[in-house]
Amino acid sequence: MSNKSKSVIISLLKTNTFVVDTLSNILKPYKISLQQFNVLRILRGQKGNPSNLSTVQEKMINRMSNTTRIIDKLVKKNYVSRSICKENRRKIELLITPKGLKILGKIDLIFEKEESKLTDKLSPEEHDEILTLFNKINNSLKQKSL
Repeated sequence: MSNKSKSVIISLLKTNTFVVDTLSNILKPYKISLQQFNVLRILRGQKGNPSNLSTVQEKMINRMSNTTRIIDKLVKKNYVSRSICKENRRKIELLITPKGLKILGKIDLIFEKEESKLTDKLSPEEHDEILTLFNKINNSLKQKSL
C-alpha cells in the first residue's frame, strides 16, 4: 500500500470515528444507539407497511450489527412492534410504533442540525465531489467482495 493510500485510509477512519462519536452523543440523552436509530429510520421509511428482519438488515448502514438484538431492544422500549405474518406464519413483521415515531421526531431536528454542521465548510461542489469519491471507493470494495 502506498503512503497516499495509507493517508486516505487513516483519514477516512479518523473521520468515521469523529462522525460516529458526534452522532452517538446526540442520541445518548434518548438512550438509543446509532444502530437503533438506523433501524427506526428504516422502519419509518416503510410508511406504515410492515417490514421483516432481512429487509432491515439489507438497509442497515452497519450490516455487521446484530439486528435481532437491536430490534429486541426497540421492542422492549415500545418503539417497534413485532408480530407474526398472517399469510406466512414463519415470517415476523416489524412496524415502528407511534412512540417510535415520536422519539424520531424529537431526534430528527437535532440530528439534521448536527449533520449540517459536520459538512457546512464544504461548498456544494465539494459535497458532490466527496460523494463521488466515496461512491467510487465503495463500488471498488463491493467488486472485491464478489
